[in-house]
Amino acid sequence: MRDPADLYELHPGFDDVAGLVMLVCLDGFVDAGNAGRQMAETLFERFTAEEIATFDTDRLVDYRDRRPPMTFVENTWTEYTPPKLALYRMHDDEGSPFLLLHGPEPDREWEAFVAAVTSLVERFSVSLSISANGIPMAVPHTRPVTVTPHSTRPELVEGHTPWIGRVEVPGSAVSLLEFRLGESGHDFLGYAIHVPSYLGQSTYPRAAIAAVEYVAGATGLAVATEEMEEVAAATDVEIAEQVAASEEIQRVVANLERQYDDIMSSRSEEGGGPAPLSDDAAGLPTADELGAELERFLAEREGDGNG
Repeated sequence: MRDPADLYELHPGFDDVAGLVMLVCLDGFVDAGNAGRQMAETLFERFTAEEIATFDTDRLVDYRDRRPPMTFVENTWTEYTPPKLALYRMHDDEGSPFLLLHGPEPDREWEAFVAAVTSLVERFSVSLSISANGIPMAVPHTRPVTVTPHSTRPELVEGHTPWIGRVEVPGSAVSLLEFRLGESGHDFLGYAIHVPSYLGQSTYPRAAIAAVEYVAGATGLAVATEEMEEVAAATDVEIAEQVAASEEIQRVVANLERQYDDIMSSRSEEGGGPAPLSDDAAGLPTADELGAELERFLAEREGDGNG
């Protein structure tokens, strides 16, 4: 059996790293509204990233599916930019350190990758691994952003009642990482941000803000979102203009608003407050409906050349 550490190279100078939270932001195949990607971009823009470990992407990435960029000038190749998957240390707005696992989702050797990440989790005594990504849902953009939390221990999502019961969806490296870390007794908490299905292929800043806020609320990290709010406000105006220009879209949004309000009203009447949702709530999407929504999202994404 291969040593999991063979899949990455550790950089010197990080012997003092211990007990931090680790954000997992891999560029996977399901991230409606680019929620997770926007969150990662915000972190790299705001904070200095120090590389702790770099993974062997030659073993993990299928270059035929995601071809790295190369630059050609006149009569010669001048530059090649290989993909990078690495573990970084950052410090938030208050100077508190945290870890960030970032890069392309592996196409190959998922189990080897998970074993390698697990070895890093144990080496650096990671206290909590956490992720956030967008999923397409039948929700309107005119209402507060909702979320499906998931975790390796029920205590980590206490206070949230599931939106669905059982559903089978295509797997991902991050999902497998969460599953295996749970088997090993490590804590993992994830947030699936609900993105209006009609905005799933677009960049939706409201979903990214929700991702940052949920992650910050669970970890205590300080990440300012003022700049993200400015971008979101401008995007809100563009969306409103597009909706106003189409009666068909207006009807779709109105129907989603009624369904959303019915669900929230049902939850309030049951005394669950704004977060939980009972399995028999009126208008609750079924597992088949959610699966179909995800399949449409993936089909559209592959049709755009982003499979």
